Formats: sequence, structure tokens, C-alpha cells
Amino acid sequence: MQLFLPIFPEKTRMINFQLGFQRIDDFVHYLVNGLPIYSHAVDDKNGYRYIMAALVNNKLCSITELSEALGVSRKNIERYAKALRDKGIEHFFNRKETRGQCHKFTPEKMREAQQLLNQGYSQQGTAKAIGVSESAIRYHLKAGSLKKSKYFTCTICLHFPSPRVTKPAVITTNYKISTVLVA
Repeated sequence: MQLFLPIFPEKTRMINFQLGFQRIDDFVHYLVNGLPIYSHAVDDKNGYRYIMAALVNNKLCSITELSEALGVSRKNIERYAKALRDKGIEHFFNRKETRGQCHKFTPEKMREAQQLLNQGYSQQGTAKAIGVSESAIRYHLKAGSLKKSKYFTCTICLHFPSPRVTKPAVITTNYKISTVLVA
């Protein structure tokens, strides 16, 4: 049996006794016993996630060793490893980036929310009426894509107990919403 001595380059950061990584120019290289096995560009997040999952699933290191060496959360590495086991390599490289995109708050719901806000509905009432969270309404108000009206439309129906009046009187007017500050 031949003995193999692991010889690593000088600037290699070790993950465990057999696995290390180093950055050369704009690439990160992963080495097992001094030999390169994986590399990815510094800004390639999908490649990074795949390599973390592959290192753990191939039992080259533990999740704890990897998270301590790279300074990342154990939970993220667990998530990457599970995704590789369950969904395969395609999950990392052939998927659309959907983070930060709201799937419920469609342009149609945006128009409906604006109409409700114009009618004087509260943020919570608007959210319940269109089926989104109140924080989504708050976010869009702060971002400026929704505007809370200073005026709201109020319709008052008056019923007169007179036999001559067959239709109720309808009065529609705009009221200004004002705030009272107490010192």
C-alpha cells in the first residue's frame, strides 16, 4: 500500500485535516489532500451552494466543520445538502431566481388595493379584502407604489319615513382625513 502525504499550498485555509480551500484571483478552489476537486467564481452563488452540498453529501467534511471554516450558518448548508439529495444538480443551475418577488401582489390586486385605500379603508381592511398580508400593503405604501388618500368617498343613505318618498336619498361627498395632535 502506497502512502499519500497531503501537501497543501501555503495560503490554503483548512476545513478539516484533508479538505481546504483557497482564493486565487477571482476563483475559489477546494482541495482534497492537496489536489483540486472543485472551483467556482467568487460571485457565483449557485456554484458555491452546489459545492457546499457536494462536500457534505460526499462526506468530505461535516456541516459543522464547513460552517465554522466559512463562517456561514449550519442551516444554510443543511438546506443546500438536502436540495442536492432531493432535487439533484439541476436545482442549483436551472432555476429561476424568484427571491424578492411577490407572487400574491399582482398588478390587478395593486389596482384593487389603491381603490380600497381611496375609499378610506385601513391598511388592515385593505389587506383582508384582497387577500394579502398587512405588511405587503405597508411595504407598497412606503415604497410609493400605493398612496393613501387624504380624502375618502363616503356615501350616506337617508331613509325618510314618509309614504311619498319611494327612494332613499343618496348623498356622496369627499371628506378630508385630518389628524389631531395632542401636546
